[in-house]
Amino acid sequence: MKAIRTSSVSSLLILFYSASLSAAQNGGPSASTTSSSAPPTPTAPFQPDAVGNYNWYGCKTEATGVRALKLFGFADDSMTLESCRDFCDSKGTIFFGAEYGRECFCGNKFEKGSVDAPDSDCSMLCAGDKWNFCGNGNRLSVYIKDGATAPEPSGPSDPQQPPAKFPEGWTNQGCWQDGPNGRIMPTYQAPDNPDLTQESCAQLCFDRGYKISGTEYYRQCFCSNAIYNGGTRDPDESKCTTPCEGNPEQMCGGAGYLKIFSDGPPKTFAPPVPQEGGLNGTWTYQGCFEDNLNNRRTLPWALYLPETNSAEVCLGRCAEFGYPVAGMEYGEECYCGDPVNVVEAGSTKRPESECNIVCSGNASAICGGGSRLTLYHWTGETPLYLFDYPEGVEAGEYSNLVGGVVTPLMTMESITGKVTFLEKFGTGLWNSTGAYELDLSQVGDFDAAWREMHVKTDIFCSAGVVLPDKGGRQLTVGGWSGDSTYGVRLYWPDGSPGVPGVNDWEENNARLRLQQGRWYPSAMVMANGSILVVGGEIGSNDRPVPTLEILPPTGTKPLYMDWLERTDPNNLYPFICVLPSGGIFVQYYNEARILDEVTFATIKTLPNAPGSVTDSGAGRTYPLEGTAVLLPQHAPYNEPLGVLICGGSTLGHAALDNCVTIQPDVPNAKWTLERMPSKRVLTCMSPLPDGTYLILNGAKQGIAGFGLADFPNYNAVLYDPAKPVHQRMSVMANTTVARLYHSEAITLLDGRVLVTGSDPQDGKHPQEIRVEVFTPPYLLRGGRRPSFTIRDRDWAYGHTASFQLGSAAAGALRVSLLGSVSSTHGNSMGARTLFPAFTCQGTSCTVTAPPNEYIAPPGWYQMFVLENGVPAVGTYVRIGGDPAELGNWPEGFNLPGI
Repeated sequence: MKAIRTSSVSSLLILFYSASLSAAQNGGPSASTTSSSAPPTPTAPFQPDAVGNYNWYGCKTEATGVRALKLFGFADDSMTLESCRDFCDSKGTIFFGAEYGRECFCGNKFEKGSVDAPDSDCSMLCAGDKWNFCGNGNRLSVYIKDGATAPEPSGPSDPQQPPAKFPEGWTNQGCWQDGPNGRIMPTYQAPDNPDLTQESCAQLCFDRGYKISGTEYYRQCFCSNAIYNGGTRDPDESKCTTPCEGNPEQMCGGAGYLKIFSDGPPKTFAPPVPQEGGLNGTWTYQGCFEDNLNNRRTLPWALYLPETNSAEVCLGRCAEFGYPVAGMEYGEECYCGDPVNVVEAGSTKRPESECNIVCSGNASAICGGGSRLTLYHWTGETPLYLFDYPEGVEAGEYSNLVGGVVTPLMTMESITGKVTFLEKFGTGLWNSTGAYELDLSQVGDFDAAWREMHVKTDIFCSAGVVLPDKGGRQLTVGGWSGDSTYGVRLYWPDGSPGVPGVNDWEENNARLRLQQGRWYPSAMVMANGSILVVGGEIGSNDRPVPTLEILPPTGTKPLYMDWLERTDPNNLYPFICVLPSGGIFVQYYNEARILDEVTFATIKTLPNAPGSVTDSGAGRTYPLEGTAVLLPQHAPYNEPLGVLICGGSTLGHAALDNCVTIQPDVPNAKWTLERMPSKRVLTCMSPLPDGTYLILNGAKQGIAGFGLADFPNYNAVLYDPAKPVHQRMSVMANTTVARLYHSEAITLLDGRVLVTGSDPQDGKHPQEIRVEVFTPPYLLRGGRRPSFTIRDRDWAYGHTASFQLGSAAAGALRVSLLGSVSSTHGNSMGARTLFPAFTCQGTSCTVTAPPNEYIAPPGWYQMFVLENGVPAVGTYVRIGGDPAELGNWPEGFNLPGI
């Protein structure tokens, strides 16, 4: 038994997963780690004697052609011994081993070929801890669970046991040459046995589920289900004349020869070669390439497929998630990436002989070698993605708008054209009132631009909507803790550009409150004009509130939803919208469904949304935080409504680099995945007047929460649904301001995007009060900007309203309607884009309102007129009235009426 020390010490880039790719079975480490009390501050790097409930076992080499610890693994650019320990402990394994500074592997035994190495060989610092060692190249720093016993090698058979017999049906298959092209039975080699017989080897293999046994050179036993590497039977039985050590009257093969027994004639495979055919003309083999140069992976995304790896499986998975470069290594590992990754890593082509390990899922093919990739490039007729890289004005422009006063948690533009800023309590300036209003017409005069307002309870993690009452009141529900989680707050915007308002936020917790306190709920105006409030938790990181409730209260208790409880805590701020079919679409965590608008029973369960190439369990809603909008609806509104969701993260904090779309109402609806130009979590997205969408803000690694994300994504991306799928994204301008946790983006009436917030509390990035705008290219090209006036701003469904152009059109016209948005935590509540029917005769025009409440739920919409793609300054119109009579609710508040 190996001696064990027992003294006590106190950007996810790659994930290794088992063949199921299931986060439920193979989830990465949790966001938090546990440790004992802090030890004295070290003065030099060291290998701890213990890590939690695991004790130091020793420095071990990798196995031959396979990982030494092969059950589970992951890799992380912030790897620590503690995170590796937590991961393997959660899997229930005896051993964990850290390698290459950033890789973690788990197992209950060491695969053949792994041997002890000097402790000094394990000298590479952990990527996330400069004081500890995490193995080295081909070396693992191994720890064993406290109280566990390391598996002993198989010893000689018990003399008291009866002699082994051949399993039923097993017969002699003769003498076979082993080794010219590699082992012909490489699947399993038993420990050397000084009591080996032909029967004991056959029985051992049978007990392990194999159909073939082979004995070689006195005491060696091999098991497999096929003969590999071009193995052939030698007609000369004299080649197998080495006596079995357990029965000298039997022959156990010879030097380089196997005596084989099997259940029927064995299946044979030719020597493996890299697969070049059978790939449907979409992939081309590039050769054997280096990996792990300077301890850096050539391709960033990795899957661990111990039984199923093959060119078809690996390349198919990479293509599914939009990666045009794929590589396989160690027989069991699949890597995905882009051509630039190979260039940046400095990986070069090596002799074919260095890629010599058989694919775990295809015995006739090669899947790389030790630190060698069998590499393929996508060469199909259709590119997996095509990004545009506009320059100059075509890239848009970030600019500073006005000095800020708070770090807003939520922003909403009111129907007066002013912008509401709401701040969480506790992290702002001591004298903050928690609410302010920005007059965009006064940004040149700081004092005139800002109006101080007030809220009574903490709006941190609340939901917001603009009500369909004639005052366009703003509503927030829920909050941080205590009474604030029950909070229902209302603001009736007043004043006008250049004229300060006098109204303030109203709240009376004794008179009006939610039935259940909620932290991180979502809210939506229903087709009947009521407010639907969905989900949340009872307070900060507490128990779920897996219910729905309605405002104004109907006298019905909140309705329990099992799917909200089952997916907590990864379903917060769910994405919800009214569908043209009359149902309510809900996307939460990585799931989606359609609810009946009356009973809220599930009408239809949709497929799970695709996540990461390495993690099908990645999610889109808080805290994995992507963002969602609805794709444009065009009169006569015959096409199914599409939902677009961009960004998100895995449970292991690896930000996603894709968007997904679905049309929920169509039969057999399926998700379509599109690559984004970069990874993004804490994502924001703003619908623009021309039907495009600006994707911005966020981080390239992490999840939502204080200090849980890093590597700001400074780049904006424009998504144009009018372009072909996989060709819709353009890489736009960069900002210099990190917009991380608690950042927002909303589209203004002047067609620009207001960009605010960032409150990561990470000691690295500041609380951000600067207020920026992103100016889209349509306002920078120098094209003529149209203008229009409209008096009729209160439309019934199907109503025809007249408006006047400022001058005769000089190009193609369009009219668009954008739903009023409340932006918080990547959720643009209320976002909707419509292009209604209109006609113009000279400067006199009419526009036809959408036909019903399922196309355009009742509420306030930004109306724009565009000429040659350039939007006029918009105005707010109300569509569908106030069917729930919210304007007369609640009693005791200032009421605008209906």
